[in-house]
Amino acid sequence: MSPGKKPKFFYGYLIAATGFVIQGLGIGMWISYGVFFKPLANEFGWSRALVSGASSLAMFLTGLMGILVGRLNDKVGPRRIMTVTGVLLGSGYYLMSHVGAVWQIYLFYGVIIGLGFSSIDVVVLSTVARWFVRRRGFMTGIVKVGTGAGQLALPLLASVFITAYGWRNTYVIMGIALLILLVLLAQLLRRDPAQMGLSPDGDELGVSQVSALANRGLSLREASATRQLWLLCLANFIIVFCALTVMVHIVNHATDLGIPPTEAAGVLASIGGVSMVGRFMTGFAIDRIGSVRTTFICFILLIVSLLWLQVAKNAWMLYLFALVYGIAHGGFFTVISPIVAELLGIRSHGVLFGIVVFSGTIGGSCGPLLAGYIFDITESYRLAFIILIVLAVFGLVLTPFLKPVKELTWQK
Repeated sequence: MSPGKKPKFFYGYLIAATGFVIQGLGIGMWISYGVFFKPLANEFGWSRALVSGASSLAMFLTGLMGILVGRLNDKVGPRRIMTVTGVLLGSGYYLMSHVGAVWQIYLFYGVIIGLGFSSIDVVVLSTVARWFVRRRGFMTGIVKVGTGAGQLALPLLASVFITAYGWRNTYVIMGIALLILLVLLAQLLRRDPAQMGLSPDGDELGVSQVSALANRGLSLREASATRQLWLLCLANFIIVFCALTVMVHIVNHATDLGIPPTEAAGVLASIGGVSMVGRFMTGFAIDRIGSVRTTFICFILLIVSLLWLQVAKNAWMLYLFALVYGIAHGGFFTVISPIVAELLGIRSHGVLFGIVVFSGTIGGSCGPLLAGYIFDITESYRLAFIILIVLAVFGLVLTPFLKPVKELTWQK
């Protein structure tokens, strides 16, 4: 686009809208695993650690492949990657309807679905980060509201379908729907505004200015030599360790307290619903006070919610937990992509974001598995939740050390 000609409709808004729906479908389906947890364990007599293990394997592969997916997104763009994602997720969920042995749940969910999920966050958020600069936080927040919408709707929908049609038929329905919707949505994605002769945020910029923005930041090799990258990885490890432990086990914890399954699923759905507010507020906060301060606030809310969870014994107390935790949850998963751009730049955002996401998925793999093991040994989640509090406090202390690299300060 030449200077002086501003499009009536900026295509970046369609990118954000597409990302909103993809995030809702993908993350909503991921969180719905907690609703299938007990039906799977009860039908086959599997322990909670064993069922958690499939989710942990999926989480690990999601993060590991996220590095490769991020690098591919930097080079070939999101459309092809997201098309493959639709095929993998659709096939994986359909195959889950035929599970009859332990190795199958680990293959179908842990491997196939895990590989499919590797692009849901990395591709969508890295693409949005390239399309927006001034409004990066706000637009990322809008896209992540889609995650909250999915977390609100899909676990409840899955619970209703399981009650009406059984868990196997529910997996069939979900698999077919994901395949069709994700493949169609993928065709709308574009890597960056330069591909369409546009500028970030729809601003009127010359070719040289667009090129300078696209290349601002560190390469993979340069970023690997900074402490910022590895501190981000450690922080995200803690965040996702805590988040996935809560999301996978909160329904089980609620039913263990005697709360009916539908109300227990409602706690999970409430976290998704409240997290939409958290994501939206976080988007505004990032553009105004920065990603680091926003992360600090989220850690404070996480600690408060986990302390409350220690004494929550009935439905209303768990719903109050969901209210506070949901804001922190939404905030964390909104801030992580902008903070990578803020600290390390946009030049290699896809692969660097993939590395940070991978560190988180290691935490997400360990957390639910450890919590399941602790429950199998102690018949309680109390120790697991105490471990989450300790980690959250450490994350809070770590946050002030996250600062932009000097190279980015010089380029401002």
